[in-house]
Amino acid sequence: MHPALAGWSCPLRTITGIPCPTCFLTRATSAALIGNFPASIQLHAFGPLMALGLLVWSVLAIRRRRFLPLTIRGGNMARLAVALLLYWLGRLLVQFGLGLPAFPPLA
Repeated sequence: MHPALAGWSCPLRTITGIPCPTCFLTRATSAALIGNFPASIQLHAFGPLMALGLLVWSVLAIRRRRFLPLTIRGGNMARLAVALLLYWLGRLLVQFGLGLPAFPPLA
């Protein structure tokens, strides 16, 4: 994990005790961007994918000289949202259904 990344508390987790679908995704992305893939995947499985997406997006934006180098289709966004929600529901089941740690503790 990147030691300088302070992070903010998730409002949903703070109020309800239930982590949101993107809890720890920023820290996981940061860990992947500095090459710490085991920590990234432990924090959130989408971390390395998000890091790769950010790198590809950045390269394309620089090469095409456009802040938005690609058009994101609604179907692709919907598939990503469904995958994220399924991953989140799986983690919730493991954490609250089976009692096994699926989310890192808040620092």
